Amino acid sequence: MTIRPRRSVLYMPGSNARALEKAKTLPADALILDLEDAVAPDAKETARDQVAAAVAAGGFGSREVIVRINGLDTPWWIDDLNAIGKAKPDGVLLPKVSSPAHLQAIADRLVDIGADHAIRVWAMMETPLAMLNAREIAGAATDSETRLAGFVMGTNDLAKDTGARLVPGRANMVPWLMTCVAAARAYGLAILDGVYNDLSDAEGFAQECAAARDMGFDGKTLIHPNQIGPCNTAFSPSEAEIAQAQKIIAAFELPENQGKGVVSMDGRMVERMHADIAQRTVAIAQAIAAHG
Repeated sequence: MTIRPRRSVLYMPGSNARALEKAKTLPADALILDLEDAVAPDAKETARDQVAAAVAAGGFGSREVIVRINGLDTPWWIDDLNAIGKAKPDGVLLPKVSSPAHLQAIADRLVDIGADHAIRVWAMMETPLAMLNAREIAGAATDSETRLAGFVMGTNDLAKDTGARLVPGRANMVPWLMTCVAAARAYGLAILDGVYNDLSDAEGFAQECAAARDMGFDGKTLIHPNQIGPCNTAFSPSEAEIAQAQKIIAAFELPENQGKGVVSMDGRMVERMHADIAQRTVAIAQAIAAHG
Protein backbone atom coordinates (compact mmCIF):
# COMPACT_ATOMS: atom_id res chain seq x y z
CA MET A 1 0.00 0.00 0.00
CA THR A 2 1.63 3.25 -1.17
CA ILE A 3 0.27 6.40 0.45
CA ARG A 4 1.57 9.94 0.23
CA PRO A 5 0.75 12.25 3.17
CA ARG A 6 -1.41 15.19 2.16
CA ARG A 7 -2.54 16.38 5.58
CA SER A 8 -1.53 20.02 5.11
CA VAL A 9 -1.50 21.64 1.66
CA LEU A 10 -0.46 25.29 1.74
CA TYR A 11 -1.27 27.85 -0.94
CA MET A 12 1.69 30.12 -1.73
CA PRO A 13 1.37 33.17 -4.03
CA GLY A 14 3.43 32.69 -7.16
CA SER A 15 4.14 36.41 -7.40
CA ASN A 16 5.98 36.45 -4.07
CA ALA A 17 9.56 35.24 -4.56
CA ARG A 18 10.27 35.26 -0.81
CA ALA A 19 7.21 33.10 -0.17
CA LEU A 20 8.35 30.58 -2.76
CA GLU A 21 11.72 30.31 -1.06
CA LYS A 22 10.18 30.09 2.42
CA ALA A 23 7.95 27.25 1.21
CA LYS A 24 11.02 25.01 1.09
CA THR A 25 11.38 25.19 4.88
CA LEU A 26 7.77 24.76 6.01
CA PRO A 27 6.44 21.49 7.50
CA ALA A 28 3.54 21.24 5.04
CA ASP A 29 3.06 17.92 3.27
CA ALA A 30 2.31 19.69 -0.01
CA LEU A 31 2.40 23.14 -1.58
CA ILE A 32 0.13 24.78 -4.13
CA LEU A 33 2.10 27.49 -5.89
CA ASP A 34 -0.65 29.78 -7.07
CA LEU A 35 -0.90 31.59 -10.40
CA GLU A 36 -4.64 32.24 -10.11
CA ASP A 37 -6.49 33.97 -7.25
CA ALA A 38 -3.38 35.14 -5.38
CA VAL A 39 -1.92 36.91 -8.43
CA ALA A 40 -3.14 40.20 -9.92
CA PRO A 41 -3.61 40.32 -13.72
CA ASP A 42 -0.59 42.58 -14.25
CA ALA A 43 1.61 40.17 -12.28
CA LYS A 44 0.60 36.96 -14.06
CA GLU A 45 3.62 36.77 -16.35
CA THR A 46 6.12 37.49 -13.59
CA ALA A 47 4.49 34.95 -11.30
CA ARG A 48 4.50 32.32 -14.05
CA ASP A 49 8.22 32.81 -14.68
CA GLN A 50 9.06 32.76 -10.96
CA VAL A 51 7.07 29.62 -10.26
CA ALA A 52 8.43 27.77 -13.29
CA ALA A 53 11.99 28.66 -12.25
CA ALA A 54 11.39 27.66 -8.62
CA VAL A 55 9.87 24.31 -9.56
CA ALA A 56 12.62 23.55 -12.06
CA ALA A 57 15.29 24.43 -9.49
CA GLY A 58 13.80 22.07 -6.91
CA GLY A 59 14.82 22.11 -3.27
CA PHE A 60 11.33 21.37 -1.92
CA GLY A 61 12.41 18.10 -0.34
CA SER A 62 9.66 15.56 0.22
CA ARG A 63 6.94 18.17 -0.19
CA GLU A 64 4.56 17.55 -3.07
CA VAL A 65 4.59 20.56 -5.39
CA ILE A 66 1.42 21.44 -7.27
CA VAL A 67 0.92 24.55 -9.41
CA ARG A 68 -2.52 26.12 -9.71
CA ILE A 69 -2.82 27.57 -13.19
CA ASN A 70 -5.42 30.05 -14.39
CA GLY A 71 -8.79 28.79 -15.55
CA LEU A 72 -9.79 27.76 -19.05
CA ASP A 73 -11.94 30.89 -19.33
CA THR A 74 -8.87 33.16 -19.05
CA PRO A 75 -6.22 34.18 -21.59
CA TRP A 76 -3.39 32.87 -19.37
CA TRP A 77 -3.92 29.14 -18.98
CA ILE A 78 -2.13 27.97 -22.13
CA ASP A 79 1.01 29.96 -21.33
CA ASP A 80 0.79 28.74 -17.74
CA LEU A 81 0.64 25.11 -18.81
CA ASN A 82 3.39 25.50 -21.38
CA ALA A 83 5.79 26.95 -18.81
CA ILE A 84 4.80 24.77 -15.86
CA GLY A 85 4.74 21.57 -17.90
CA LYS A 86 8.41 22.05 -18.77
CA ALA A 87 9.29 22.69 -15.11
CA LYS A 88 7.88 19.26 -14.09
CA PRO A 89 5.95 19.82 -10.85
CA ASP A 90 4.24 16.90 -9.17
CA GLY A 91 0.90 18.23 -10.28
CA VAL A 92 -1.16 20.91 -11.97
CA LEU A 93 -4.34 22.21 -10.31
CA LEU A 94 -7.09 23.39 -12.65
CA PRO A 95 -9.64 25.87 -11.23
CA LYS A 96 -13.39 25.69 -11.80
CA VAL A 97 -13.64 22.22 -13.25
CA SER A 98 -17.32 21.70 -14.01
CA SER A 99 -17.23 18.83 -16.50
CA PRO A 100 -14.89 16.08 -17.75
CA ALA A 101 -14.37 18.15 -20.91
CA HIS A 102 -12.32 20.65 -18.89
CA LEU A 103 -9.94 17.89 -17.85
CA GLN A 104 -9.72 16.68 -21.44
CA ALA A 105 -8.62 20.15 -22.57
CA ILE A 106 -5.73 20.03 -20.10
CA ALA A 107 -4.85 16.46 -21.06
CA ASP A 108 -4.72 17.38 -24.74
CA ARG A 109 -2.47 20.34 -24.07
CA LEU A 110 -0.09 18.30 -21.92
CA VAL A 111 0.20 15.81 -24.75
CA ASP A 112 0.83 18.62 -27.24
CA ILE A 113 3.77 19.94 -25.25
CA GLY A 114 5.15 16.49 -24.49
CA ALA A 115 4.83 16.94 -20.74
CA ASP A 116 6.25 14.23 -18.49
CA HIS A 117 3.44 11.76 -17.77
CA ALA A 118 4.41 11.77 -14.09
CA ILE A 119 2.76 15.22 -13.82
CA ARG A 120 -0.66 14.67 -12.28
CA VAL A 121 -3.78 16.81 -12.71
CA TRP A 122 -5.94 17.99 -9.82
CA ALA A 123 -9.44 19.40 -10.19
CA MET A 124 -10.84 22.28 -8.15
CA MET A 125 -14.42 21.51 -7.19
CA GLU A 126 -15.89 24.94 -6.64
CA THR A 127 -18.89 25.51 -8.90
CA PRO A 128 -22.54 24.45 -8.68
CA LEU A 129 -22.09 22.40 -11.86
CA ALA A 130 -19.12 20.62 -10.32
CA MET A 131 -21.32 19.48 -7.45
CA LEU A 132 -23.92 18.17 -9.89
CA ASN A 133 -21.28 16.52 -12.09
CA ALA A 134 -18.94 15.20 -9.38
CA ARG A 135 -19.37 11.56 -10.39
CA GLU A 136 -18.70 12.23 -14.07
CA ILE A 137 -15.67 14.41 -13.27
CA ALA A 138 -14.19 11.74 -10.98
CA GLY A 139 -14.97 9.11 -13.59
CA ALA A 140 -12.57 10.84 -15.97
CA ALA A 141 -9.83 9.12 -13.96
CA THR A 142 -10.68 5.88 -15.77
CA ASP A 143 -8.93 7.42 -18.78
CA SER A 144 -5.25 7.47 -17.83
CA GLU A 145 -4.60 10.29 -20.28
CA THR A 146 -6.47 12.73 -18.02
CA ARG A 147 -3.83 12.12 -15.30
CA LEU A 148 -6.48 12.90 -12.68
CA ALA A 149 -5.12 12.46 -9.15
CA GLY A 150 -7.65 14.18 -6.94
CA PHE A 151 -10.13 16.87 -6.01
CA VAL A 152 -9.52 20.12 -4.15
CA MET A 153 -12.60 21.75 -2.66
CA GLY A 154 -12.98 25.45 -3.35
CA THR A 155 -15.47 26.30 -0.64
CA ASN A 156 -15.12 30.08 -0.91
CA ASP A 157 -16.05 30.12 -4.59
CA LEU A 158 -18.75 27.55 -3.98
CA ALA A 159 -20.30 29.79 -1.35
CA LYS A 160 -20.10 32.79 -3.68
CA ASP A 161 -21.73 31.02 -6.61
CA THR A 162 -24.48 29.30 -4.65
CA GLY A 163 -25.26 32.06 -2.16
CA ALA A 164 -24.57 29.65 0.72
CA ARG A 165 -23.12 31.28 3.82
CA LEU A 166 -19.84 30.19 5.36
CA VAL A 167 -21.07 29.27 8.84
CA PRO A 168 -19.48 27.32 11.70
CA GLY A 169 -19.88 23.59 11.14
CA ARG A 170 -20.72 24.09 7.44
CA ALA A 171 -23.94 22.09 7.79
CA ASN A 172 -25.23 23.73 4.63
CA MET A 173 -22.19 22.48 2.66
CA VAL A 174 -21.92 18.97 4.07
CA PRO A 175 -24.05 17.41 1.28
CA TRP A 176 -21.71 18.88 -1.36
CA LEU A 177 -18.58 17.93 0.56
CA MET A 178 -19.72 14.35 1.05
CA THR A 179 -20.84 14.07 -2.57
CA CYS A 180 -17.32 14.95 -3.66
CA VAL A 181 -15.76 12.59 -1.11
CA ALA A 182 -17.93 9.74 -2.39
CA ALA A 183 -17.14 10.52 -6.03
CA ALA A 184 -13.42 10.74 -5.34
CA ARG A 185 -13.30 7.48 -3.41
CA ALA A 186 -15.40 5.67 -6.01
CA TYR A 187 -12.63 6.28 -8.54
CA GLY A 188 -9.59 6.02 -6.29
CA LEU A 189 -8.85 9.74 -6.07
CA ALA A 190 -7.42 11.82 -3.23
CA ILE A 191 -9.51 14.71 -1.92
CA LEU A 192 -8.57 17.87 0.00
CA ASP A 193 -10.89 20.13 1.98
CA GLY A 194 -11.19 23.86 1.33
CA VAL A 195 -9.52 26.66 3.27
CA TYR A 196 -10.47 28.18 6.62
CA ASN A 197 -10.52 31.97 6.34
CA ASP A 198 -10.41 33.24 9.95
CA LEU A 199 -6.77 33.10 10.99
CA SER A 200 -7.62 34.43 14.45
CA ASP A 201 -10.01 31.56 15.24
CA ALA A 202 -7.73 28.67 16.22
CA GLU A 203 -10.52 26.71 17.89
CA GLY A 204 -12.82 27.00 14.87
CA PHE A 205 -10.00 25.90 12.58
CA ALA A 206 -9.24 22.85 14.73
CA GLN A 207 -12.91 21.88 14.75
CA GLU A 208 -13.17 22.19 10.97
CA CYS A 209 -10.02 20.08 10.50
CA ALA A 210 -11.45 17.38 12.77
CA ALA A 211 -14.77 17.43 10.92
CA ALA A 212 -13.03 17.17 7.53
CA ARG A 213 -10.96 14.24 8.79
CA ASP A 214 -14.11 12.50 10.00
CA MET A 215 -15.80 13.09 6.62
CA GLY A 216 -12.98 11.24 4.91
CA PHE A 217 -10.78 14.00 3.49
CA ASP A 218 -7.06 13.27 3.13
CA GLY A 219 -6.14 16.75 4.31
CA LYS A 220 -6.95 20.42 4.12
CA THR A 221 -5.80 23.34 2.01
CA LEU A 222 -4.34 26.22 4.02
CA ILE A 223 -3.75 29.94 3.62
CA HIS A 224 -1.14 30.58 6.32
CA PRO A 225 1.89 28.69 7.70
CA ASN A 226 0.49 28.96 11.24
CA GLN A 227 -2.26 26.53 10.19
CA ILE A 228 0.16 23.74 9.25
CA GLY A 229 0.89 22.33 12.71
CA PRO A 230 -2.70 21.98 13.92
CA CYS A 231 -3.71 20.58 10.54
CA ASN A 232 -0.98 17.94 10.58
CA THR A 233 -2.06 16.92 14.06
CA ALA A 234 -5.71 16.62 13.08
CA PHE A 235 -5.06 14.43 10.06
CA SER A 236 -2.43 12.19 11.68
CA PRO A 237 -3.50 8.92 13.32
CA SER A 238 -3.06 9.14 17.09
CA GLU A 239 -0.76 6.75 18.95
CA ALA A 240 -3.85 5.00 20.34
CA GLU A 241 -5.32 4.60 16.84
CA ILE A 242 -2.06 3.18 15.50
CA ALA A 243 -1.76 0.74 18.42
CA GLN A 244 -5.34 -0.43 17.94
CA ALA A 245 -4.80 -0.86 14.21
CA GLN A 246 -1.67 -2.93 14.79
CA LYS A 247 -3.58 -5.07 17.27
CA ILE A 248 -6.35 -5.77 14.75
CA ILE A 249 -3.83 -6.66 12.03
CA ALA A 250 -2.00 -8.99 14.43
CA ALA A 251 -5.25 -10.71 15.39
CA PHE A 252 -6.05 -11.60 11.79
CA GLU A 253 -2.48 -12.80 11.21
CA LEU A 254 -2.74 -15.45 13.94
CA PRO A 255 -2.64 -18.97 12.44
CA GLU A 256 -6.02 -19.87 13.90
CA ASN A 257 -7.61 -16.79 12.29
CA GLN A 258 -6.25 -17.27 8.78
CA GLY A 259 -9.12 -17.18 6.33
CA LYS A 260 -11.65 -16.01 8.91
CA GLY A 261 -13.94 -13.10 8.09
CA VAL A 262 -14.66 -12.28 11.73
CA VAL A 263 -12.63 -12.69 14.91
CA SER A 264 -13.22 -11.94 18.58
CA MET A 265 -10.98 -9.30 20.12
CA ASP A 266 -11.33 -7.73 23.56
CA GLY A 267 -14.88 -8.96 23.86
CA ARG A 268 -16.13 -7.65 20.52
CA MET A 269 -16.41 -8.99 17.02
CA VAL A 270 -14.02 -7.52 14.50
CA GLU A 271 -14.58 -8.02 10.76
CA ARG A 272 -11.92 -8.34 8.09
CA MET A 273 -12.96 -4.96 6.70
CA HIS A 274 -11.71 -3.50 9.99
CA ALA A 275 -8.35 -5.12 9.25
CA ASP A 276 -8.35 -3.37 5.88
CA ILE A 277 -9.03 -0.05 7.61
CA ALA A 278 -6.29 -0.85 10.11
CA GLN A 279 -3.82 -1.54 7.29
CA ARG A 280 -4.54 1.90 5.86
CA THR A 281 -4.10 3.56 9.27
CA VAL A 282 -0.70 1.95 9.72
CA ALA A 283 0.31 2.78 6.15
CA ILE A 284 -0.60 6.44 6.70
CA ALA A 285 1.40 6.53 9.92
CA GLN A 286 4.41 4.98 8.19
CA ALA A 287 4.15 7.43 5.29
CA ILE A 288 4.03 10.37 7.69
CA ALA A 289 7.08 9.06 9.56
CA ALA A 290 8.98 8.62 6.29
CA HIS A 291 7.94 12.09 5.16
CA GLY A 292 9.80 13.63 8.09
